[in-house]
Amino acid sequence: MTENETASGAPGTILVDAIGTLVTNDPALGRGPLGEIAGAALVIEDGRVAWAGPRDRAPAADARVDAAGRCVLPGFVDSHSHIVFAGDRSREFAARMSGQPYSAGGIRTTVAATRAATDAELLDGARRFVREAHGQGTTTLEVKSGYGLTVADERRSLEVASRVTDEVTFLGAHVVAPEYADDPAAYVDLVTGPMLDACAPHARWVDVFCERGAFDEQASRRVLTAGMERGLLPRVHGNQLGEGPGVRLAVELGAASVDHCTYLTAEDVDALAQAAGRPEPTVATLLPGVDFSTRQPYPNARALVDAGALVALASDCNPGSCFTSSLAFCIAVAVRDMGLTPDEAVWAATRGGARALRREDVGHLAPGARADLTMLDAPNHLYLAYRPGVPQVAAVWKDGGLVSGRP
Repeated sequence: MTENETASGAPGTILVDAIGTLVTNDPALGRGPLGEIAGAALVIEDGRVAWAGPRDRAPAADARVDAAGRCVLPGFVDSHSHIVFAGDRSREFAARMSGQPYSAGGIRTTVAATRAATDAELLDGARRFVREAHGQGTTTLEVKSGYGLTVADERRSLEVASRVTDEVTFLGAHVVAPEYADDPAAYVDLVTGPMLDACAPHARWVDVFCERGAFDEQASRRVLTAGMERGLLPRVHGNQLGEGPGVRLAVELGAASVDHCTYLTAEDVDALAQAAGRPEPTVATLLPGVDFSTRQPYPNARALVDAGALVALASDCNPGSCFTSSLAFCIAVAVRDMGLTPDEAVWAATRGGARALRREDVGHLAPGARADLTMLDAPNHLYLAYRPGVPQVAAVWKDGGLVSGRP
């Protein structure tokens, strides 16, 4: 258990009662694809959901929480973030808003600051962002390295990440380290050799930025296959700045997700739709906060869903291209500008994120799932898109323990 996880600590069972709308994400439990139950209740026991259903059928419990007609839904599952870093890039953001185009090169600014920071400073920052995410309803958070780009700095970034989450991703192939600007092939040798040796024990995933200005298809394949040979599971940054090989490579290698997907061909959409039918699918993880913050086009989420692809929403919280940890904001943007319905966007930020992390214990509130739940100060989940920018999270539980707010 990582330090940001909270065991219930409370004896016996807890009844969350008088829920206006309970989103279970289990169609067997309620109405529609979100498994909605009106006038609901939920029982927590030993950090898990023990029961969920209509409140007039709820079993007795040792303690009661009054939801007072408010909505309860699964805690958000944020499957893409970069919160281990130091430094500030607010002026870069201001320059983009004045017309300067976004490119991957700004990452090197954060690399310099992160290398100069102490371990304690990096850990304090990561803890702060986890608390911030909890306060906005996120209970599961994937965290990447990628701002060190030396063997020692990538390793310590992963060690910091592992203090705050179990979903740790090695991203030594974020961009080519500045010391290797004139010899990118040598940097790939470093990433797939000594750096991977040092970092693999501290990570679950391996990722690569398969994009112009970062790593081409050949280099990306080397990084991913080397990580897979060390037991890491693959994910891909792809198709953010233009059409490219990212989606194709992710599907070919059976990656859990390909993230960004801003520029997709019809062939890319078809490949993702076909991959959705696999026992271990490749999820299209969309990052609307990035496109908002960089003024790029938004992905065509409607085309992906209509084709049968699995879609997740994630924050991509990072200091350069998207400095937000709010999945509620991402839901609102996805509904307003990407063609998703409110139901689809909420599913993508909960169950979709869980699928992108290959997790079956989070993202839903069926019996046996982790008791990771968010209570909104609203009667239903539609308010997440209906009232954008308004704080609506009343309370958040992780593993059955209250981590933010109060009921």
